[in-house]
Amino acid sequence: MTLSLSPTPIKRCFNLDDFRLQAKRKLPAPLFHYIDGGADDELTRTNNTQAFNTYQLVPRCLEDVTSINMKTNVLGCELDWPVLMSPTGMTRFFHHQGERAVARAAAQSGTMYSLSTVATTTIEDVAAATSGPKMFQLYALRDNAINEELIDRCHAAKYDALCLTVDTVVQGNRERDLRTGMTIPPRLTLQSLASFALHPAWCYHYLTTPTLEMANLSHHIAEGSSQVSSLGKYINGQFDRALNWAYAEKVATRWQGPFAIKGILSVEDARRAADIGASAVIISNHGGRQLDTVAAPIDLVAEIADAMGDKLEIILDGGVRRGSHVLKALAMGADACMMGRPYLYGLAAGGQAGVERVLTLLKDEIERDMILSGRPDIKQLDRNFIRGL
Repeated sequence: MTLSLSPTPIKRCFNLDDFRLQAKRKLPAPLFHYIDGGADDELTRTNNTQAFNTYQLVPRCLEDVTSINMKTNVLGCELDWPVLMSPTGMTRFFHHQGERAVARAAAQSGTMYSLSTVATTTIEDVAAATSGPKMFQLYALRDNAINEELIDRCHAAKYDALCLTVDTVVQGNRERDLRTGMTIPPRLTLQSLASFALHPAWCYHYLTTPTLEMANLSHHIAEGSSQVSSLGKYINGQFDRALNWAYAEKVATRWQGPFAIKGILSVEDARRAADIGASAVIISNHGGRQLDTVAAPIDLVAEIADAMGDKLEIILDGGVRRGSHVLKALAMGADACMMGRPYLYGLAAGGQAGVERVLTLLKDEIERDMILSGRPDIKQLDRNFIRGL
């Protein structure tokens, strides 16, 4: 008799919520809640996903769906499907394989990876790890020389695009992090000791792999790298509150390539972005982690798309958990979507293999929903595909 082995935990994950539960099991509480939490009452965090339910799909029948085309061109890159990887800071905190694993999974899936300024892997090491499409996300620091150095390093490493995040000049009120005592790097306290002790695998990798630090900034800024700091203290001490449109234009001019502004939530700001030379706007509220009670990105796509026409590419960032969510955003006028938390859940659950399964599940959902909707090509998605606008 042949004994069958039970499937690995990630094989028992059949949707993105399953990965969230696996991540919760795998991570010490401060790290899980850092991924999972939002600002204030977390109303925006919750609404980002719930808002998709306001809109219904309108399928067409008796359409030939033998061949499905999900390919798109975003930020100068030809992608196999229209979901990009959002920039997420400190990725090695959630699994020792870190940013390299996510970048490789994105390339294997045929999409773009975005590296954060506050990543735990350098610009150059990610570039060496994969030849897939890559974007660097810039936080404007008070020391402009550091900002310029980061941009120039991305040029040298042949990144395809740059985005400037504009909604984080101070950190939002993330009360979960205050309760769990989340710090960078992580440190044991009486409050967190039990949680870390119950996760020996995470502790083993933390102790046996290179020191966790903000790898692109550690040679300039000790706080948050070699020194222990609360996240709020770090962001409030280093990020530039004087960030303005004139500076955004300087970034675009220095970069001289596909350039996105991330954190846009109004038609007026989308117009300003086009005026200063942006290629794209990323409609985003930072996953509900900054200003609470702002609109869900899906509720803004149609009005921004109508106002901007073909002047800008539009990327939705926030709340995507199903393939149908992506199709709704595209039908309203988005060129692509981004996601962050879901792939971090996958990474925490199973490293690169976990991220790959997250992407496979979502990609398969998009394809299946296109078949069931009678839309064989994403270019066919328009407002006729949506009820509830």
